[in-house]
Amino acid sequence: MTKKTVIGILGGGQLGRMLQEQAALLDVELVALDADGCPLRQINDNPKHVTGSFKDPEKVRELARKCDVLTVEIEHINTDVLEEVATVGVDMGNGKRKKVPVHPSWETLRLIQDKYLQKEHFGNAGLPIARQKTVESGEGMIISLQETAKALGFPFFLKARKGSYDGRGNFQVNGPEDFVEAVEAMGKLSLYAEEFQPFKQELAVMVMRTETDDGETRQVYAYPAVETVHEDSICTKVFYPPRGVAATISEGAQKLASDVVRTLKGRGVFAVEMFLLENGKLVINEVAPRPHNSGHYTIEAVPAMSQYRAQLCSILDIVHPSFKLQPRVAGAIMINILGGAEEHSHNSLVELTSSLYDDNMDIFLHLYGKASKPSRKIGHITVTSYSTEVDLEQLASPLIKEAAHIRKERLAANSAALRPDAAPAPTAQAVVPVTSSRDTKNPLVVITMGSDSDLHVLKGAFDVLEQFQVPYDFTITSAHRTPQRMSELALSAASRGIRVLIAAAGGAAALPGMLASETTVPVIGVPVKATHLDGQDSLLSIVQMPRGCPVATVGINNSTNAAMLAVRILGTSDAGYRDAMAAYMHKMGEEVEAKAAKLQDGGWKAYLDGQKK
Repeated sequence: MTKKTVIGILGGGQLGRMLQEQAALLDVELVALDADGCPLRQINDNPKHVTGSFKDPEKVRELARKCDVLTVEIEHINTDVLEEVATVGVDMGNGKRKKVPVHPSWETLRLIQDKYLQKEHFGNAGLPIARQKTVESGEGMIISLQETAKALGFPFFLKARKGSYDGRGNFQVNGPEDFVEAVEAMGKLSLYAEEFQPFKQELAVMVMRTETDDGETRQVYAYPAVETVHEDSICTKVFYPPRGVAATISEGAQKLASDVVRTLKGRGVFAVEMFLLENGKLVINEVAPRPHNSGHYTIEAVPAMSQYRAQLCSILDIVHPSFKLQPRVAGAIMINILGGAEEHSHNSLVELTSSLYDDNMDIFLHLYGKASKPSRKIGHITVTSYSTEVDLEQLASPLIKEAAHIRKERLAANSAALRPDAAPAPTAQAVVPVTSSRDTKNPLVVITMGSDSDLHVLKGAFDVLEQFQVPYDFTITSAHRTPQRMSELALSAASRGIRVLIAAAGGAAALPGMLASETTVPVIGVPVKATHLDGQDSLLSIVQMPRGCPVATVGINNSTNAAMLAVRILGTSDAGYRDAMAAYMHKMGEEVEAKAAKLQDGGWKAYLDGQKK
């Protein structure tokens, strides 16, 4: 009996979950490295799963020991350990090492991670890219932006070279008046600038790549071109075929995508995103070395070889050389289900999928098993038709309109959360908002720490926020060990309605400053007293932020004051918190007056004796 190949995957989110669905159909064993309860592990209870972060080198090695080949769900991973596993091998604990292939190649993943180098690679291969230029960060950034403007003209896009996705890490510079804000928003990142592309539509093509054991390209198979629609920098809809696009342009997009993927290494599927310019030319936007949002439609449109089945078949090298990708439908529309203003806002869209019916269309619902948060991708709907005579967009319009309605409510809620309330007339009694304390869905304050060893320091902050009944949440984010997790918290804070971030860190204490560099939300730093230097190093690291990137800083280990300051910040736009703080301060003053009177009346000896009892 032939031993089954075990595929390990770094990441178990919705892409991993859909990969697992196809793995079950192919009788392929899939083992994931991710958190317990992640979407993939909800439907696959394999005891070989590894619990932890896919950025932790030792966890990656642990996964590699259990697998025959590794693949990824996301490209933002540690490529150094993947290179080690693939070229040197992983220590099996018996004096032997096992080399574990990585697909797509760790070299491709490393290249894709740096968007500037990615584009340079394609440009050097003679493929069409936008003009780009590296931009200096830090003190010389203004001068570098001036030089960039001379080279590229206005407007241009300032982009983070690493770690950005879904539009995050991008800043449009329209003129010199935007330079200061650009420095404040992006000045701590590794940057490049890209010439603005006056595009008509955004297109995408999924490509499956197979290769020989020597790493040479064997064949590439391009899926049909699709149109992707982005709103708020997030893909909301995908149309196959692209609306109003000539067949020759779609064929050109497939050829361009194939040429792009031929320059890369490793087996698997790749998403090639591109701009269709007003003059009909195509320009590469970026590449994702994995299954992609723009390829979800293939589950129903190309059932014989969806992008997920293609990922597995390519990795296992079981694709017949004469195989051809052939969609089974005339048209398809994919609609992303994004979290709305409330936890259950999306339910109306989900319920609509079971009530709509037409002989000329089929509706398929996919939910990812993820908690709903504003703008979070928690599922998708695919609508297909076998007829070229029907207007599929019109048939699907109730779904499209409901998704638009949820987006409108979400934007309105975000706007209201950021809009200061008019100050009401003073009241005799403080009014504290009636809410629960910890609120993982709609917190006003989020407390984060660089390590769980800092948790005891933050007890004072928890106590204060609960005393004032402030909806808050807490998490662990390390500026050095989990920079992407930290960036996600910072970049999403304002849109989630978070008003204040409290960050505790010891030693180099980079966490508060790095958060502040990526968010417009006020950040309060709590220096933690570590083993050495009594916390002075942490205090100085946090308080000495450069101009334009402020972090409010409290005393060493004084998380109580951090929470008090957070309540006062909330009070600038909420009379309830303002009045509650006034009542607290009044009570604190009364306590001091009472102590002063007791000392005056009884004398110091009696006062001290009373404290001992």
